[in-house]
Amino acid sequence: MTDTAPAPTEELTGSTPSEGLGVVHLFYKTTILSDRQSAMAAFQTALDAGDQVVAVAMLGHKADLAVMALGNDLWRLRRLQTDLTKAGFELVDSYVSITEVSEYAKGVPEEMKQARLYPVLPPEGKNAWCFYPMSKRRGEEDNWFTLDFDARRDLMMDHGKSGRKFAGRLVQLITASTGLDDYEWGVTLFANRPDDLKDVVYTMRFDEASAVYADFGVFYTGMIASHDEVLTALGVD
Repeated sequence: MTDTAPAPTEELTGSTPSEGLGVVHLFYKTTILSDRQSAMAAFQTALDAGDQVVAVAMLGHKADLAVMALGNDLWRLRRLQTDLTKAGFELVDSYVSITEVSEYAKGVPEEMKQARLYPVLPPEGKNAWCFYPMSKRRGEEDNWFTLDFDARRDLMMDHGKSGRKFAGRLVQLITASTGLDDYEWGVTLFANRPDDLKDVVYTMRFDEASAVYADFGVFYTGMIASHDEVLTALGVD
């Protein structure tokens, strides 16, 4: 029996959000097989297709390389994941989400809605990077989803006020993952300095929306640079 070549990406379905972009965070460790030329080719293929690809040199033991990719076709994001694996990188964790406009932000100006649905990343000059997933609590006593909409909106407005104190120091992108991954949202922070990341997360945890109702997943931290510079930092030849 002969192998059948896969259909072209444009013929595959079920991969395009009705609005916004698909987002995948891929966390890799380098191996003795990691190949610089193949990795650069994978990045370029994604860029040529119109996707955004942010490369991060990770700190700590959890991963060596983080790749945050955004695009309007999940098949293309899948191809990037495949190509990086074929380039000799070991995928050790991942997170899948999509961009959205929160139900609490429906009244914001159209320009702000578009910025949330179609962000341009990474923000210039903000090369300190952090990602973590989070969900709202469903405990027996503290259950976010038993609050009425007005109460939830007011808590989120107070939460947003805390975040706005850091305007200019960082950019936050919250992506939706309910039904797509283990948590309900993914939070990606782009900051001027590492301590900006620490300060904003610490400050906002005192808000009732976080202190009472939020559960957090694993945190990943690193530095953004060009694809070439990140591979050099990882010692990939």
